[in-house]
Amino acid sequence: MHECTTDTLFNGHIIIRQRRQGYRFSIDAVLLAHYVRPRTGETILDLGSGCGVIPLILVYRCADVRIYGVEIQPELHRLAVGNIRENGFENRVTIVRHDLREPVPETFPCPFDRVICNPLYRKARSGKVNPEPERALARHEISATIVDVLRATRRTLKIGGRFVTIYPAERSVDLFHAMRNAGIEPKRLQPVHSRASSDAKLILVEGICGSRPGVIMEAPLVIYGDDGEYTREVEGMFRP
Repeated sequence: MHECTTDTLFNGHIIIRQRRQGYRFSIDAVLLAHYVRPRTGETILDLGSGCGVIPLILVYRCADVRIYGVEIQPELHRLAVGNIRENGFENRVTIVRHDLREPVPETFPCPFDRVICNPLYRKARSGKVNPEPERALARHEISATIVDVLRATRRTLKIGGRFVTIYPAERSVDLFHAMRNAGIEPKRLQPVHSRASSDAKLILVEGICGSRPGVIMEAPLVIYGDDGEYTREVEGMFRP
């Protein structure tokens, strides 16, 4: 059994156990969960659920959504299932160990209203691959590529449904190309900057399956202020 830490969100309302060494969720997950904006009664598929943090944020924030998730790594899947159980959301979140490149289980209610993914950021042979296998699989395109993610999305998302993700700004063309090839049109974009004076490192993107072209470029999201603390907008994402 790997050593784990116990972390919390929303002033202790959500408890998250995760590996001390290995993949750990970051601010990306919080930003993406905030960007999803689900509607009442929607069903959501999370591709690559990790330790379950994004489904937990969504069901905590939204009283009437049902979330299904897939996670290929056995240890992360074990943690996700435990985190869902510990927070009392077993009746609203189901996460199975599954390869997103394969058709989702027949028990999943396809097609979904939304598909979300905090995906593998780097190409398998680009940059330094983390020597920790769990982190490497979670951050490099080793087990799946962005094309695989969009193919899985197209199989599971209803016409008019929404795909939401966060991705490196430097690879935005790869993302948009994969989305359009899957019939999912980028409709809403928000660049994410570490500081107001820095270039955007990430982009938040929402696309609609079967939509016509036309995209809204939203005002940039800045994570840190000049004092090194979270900006007011980001700080608000952590409030109960």
